[in-house]
Parts: sequence; structure tokens; C-alpha cells
Amino acid sequence: MNILVTGAAGFIGSHTAERLNEMGHKVVGTDNFSSYYNISLKRKNEKALNEKGIIVIPTDLRTDNLHEKFPKDLDYIFHFAAHPGISNTSTFEDYLSNNIVGTQRLLEFAESFKNKLFFVNIATSSIYGLEATFPESEPPKPASWYGVTKLAAEQLVLAKSRDKKLQTTSLRLFSVYGPRERPDKLYTRLIDCALNNKAFPLFEGSEKHLRSFTYVQDIVDGIVSVFGKEEVCNGEIFNLGTETENTTAQGIAIMEEILQKKIKIQAMPPRAGDQSRTKANIDKARKILGYNPQTTLKQGLLAQTDWFKNNFI
Repeated sequence: MNILVTGAAGFIGSHTAERLNEMGHKVVGTDNFSSYYNISLKRKNEKALNEKGIIVIPTDLRTDNLHEKFPKDLDYIFHFAAHPGISNTSTFEDYLSNNIVGTQRLLEFAESFKNKLFFVNIATSSIYGLEATFPESEPPKPASWYGVTKLAAEQLVLAKSRDKKLQTTSLRLFSVYGPRERPDKLYTRLIDCALNNKAFPLFEGSEKHLRSFTYVQDIVDGIVSVFGKEEVCNGEIFNLGTETENTTAQGIAIMEEILQKKIKIQAMPPRAGDQSRTKANIDKARKILGYNPQTTLKQGLLAQTDWFKNNFI
């Protein structure tokens, strides 16, 4: 199949593009190479994709002419591109334009295909709100600009299925970690602080937060499982993540065990909109997609530590 992956130079998008390529699909990536974090890290991911024959087209979904940028013969779009996370330096306009406007323009492009390509939206557990422990049928209660705009983007996508203009599905991901994780995320930052003798900024109360920390390759397993199940996935939402919960404090302890080093902590004020608990309810994904994540937190963090040492030391 001919596949477009948006946000392909990012963390999860790059892993998914590689997996799709390994499955024998013809994959083209796109990314806007935003300055949200160090662009050189995205360039590393781009280089890894290029070495496997996957090109990454620089594109701003909000403003560029997508018909001029992208291939004319697509069967699938995997839409990862978004303004991520909860950031004190990001404005509401950043989330609005990237997550809603960018998604709408991509959908307008997708509608132009006569073959009704399949559109996979990559969503987030932040849609549920401060606690994300629910099945997909639970009414969402997002508590951050990120969660609100990702919910809006998800509804824009699913509306195309309701209108029978596209076939679509939305996958809500839970606390993904692993090689290529963004530098502002928990485990990459912990490894960096430990190995470079820096203090790790810990938001007040967050050491008790519970998370479904899910290894990136387990997430990719779920993402690609939609192939061959397009009819049953059309118009549906699926949670993807592990059912195992760990506190942030437990995650820090595992990192200290792996690195054989105590990590210095810098106490920070609590962060507004931060989730207190995520626990992926994957009953639906297990039943329909055959989804069954297996990687333990320690196994995944060993792989992430090796990646960091090989790339940044």
C-alpha cells in the first residue's frame, strides 16, 4: 500500500514509518521540523528513515499546498503531526493551529482521493482528562489545551466517517516511552540528568502519579493492527497502551537501578492540567485488533538507555 505518515520525524511517527516500511508498504513521511525541541534530534530520525528508503517531505499542514507536496496515489494516512504535551512556553494558538487547523486541512486533502483512503488519527489519553482509566465510550473531560484540541481533531476525523466521506479511526495512546522519546519527556530527561550530573525537575505531587507507561514498539503493534480490519475499525476509537500501572517514583527507581546511580531531584511547583492517573482500558482493542502489549517497563527502559548512550555520549 501507498502510505503517508505525518509527523514522521518525531518519536512515535518515525518508529511507525519504519515498521510500515518493514511490512513492505511504500511509505512517504512529512514533518514541519518545528522548534518545539531541538531540530537536530528530528534530523537524526529523518536520517534513519532516509537510510531505509523513506523520504520525509518538509511540510506545514496549516499553510502549504498539500496537493503539490504529497503523492497522488495514497491508500492510507497515519496522522501523528501535532503540537504535543503540556508546555508552559506554548500558546493556545500553537495548539489550535497545529492540532485543529492542520488536521482539518489534511482531511480536506484526503477527501480529494476517489478511492476513500483510510485515515488513522493518532490521539491521546489526555482526551479523557485528569484520570484516564476509562473505556472509549466514556464522555471525555480534557483538562489541558493539548487534550481539548486533540479531542477536537479526533472529532473532525471521525465526522468524516459519519458523513461517509472517508474511512477513519482514532487511536488514543497512553504514556509512550522508548528510543527517540522527546527530550522533554520523563525517561529521556531522567537518563540525561543521571548521566550528565544534572538535577531532574520533579513537579510537586507527580511522584505519586500513576501511568500506563507503554513501550513504543508495543504501541506500533497496535497502530499497524488496523490493517485488514478497516471495516470494523471505521468510525471507531481504540485505546492503545499497557494495563500495568507504575508511579513516576517507581519509574525513577527503575532508572536508578539500571544506571546504578542516584538521580538528583529539583522540586518544582505542580503543573496545571497534568494527569494524576492513566491506566489503559484495552478490552476493545484486544477483542477487535488482537492487541496484547508485552514489554515490561524495565525491558523498555534498558532499550531506551542503550539508545541514549549510543546517540548522545
